Amino acid sequence: MRKTMAAVAALMAVGYAGAANAAGMADMVGKWKWTDFTIECKEGGANGMSCTVIDGPKNKGMEMIQSKLEAKDGAFVGKVKHPASGDIYNSKMNLKDPNTWSMDGCTDAGVCAKGAVTRGTSGRPRAPPRGGRG
Repeated sequence: MRKTMAAVAALMAVGYAGAANAAGMADMVGKWKWTDFTIECKEGGANGMSCTVIDGPKNKGMEMIQSKLEAKDGAFVGKVKHPASGDIYNSKMNLKDPNTWSMDGCTDAGVCAKGAVTRGTSGRPRAPPRGGRG
């Protein structure tokens, strides 16, 4: 069964530290959307950033950021919970544009997914090809 990665929402959890501009996590603060979920990110918490599901069909109140997010090769990497399933993905997050984070990752069990979250609008992630990302 393919899973889409909204944890992707966590994307946000890294702030606008994409490509050539190295902004801080403070830029991540705010509300983000993925399908029917709304995620709110705030500075603080055990991992330096807290992204919580504040609205959606389930898992309201769930903390998505499960590890400190680290800068690596122009992206951020860390463990992020999927807002729908609660599965934890080893995620790589890239800033696509000022209002969109793209995310790519796999669970420890090898289930892989890609997706995107957007600031204040509905973002539908695309499903990975069958069998994960290869």
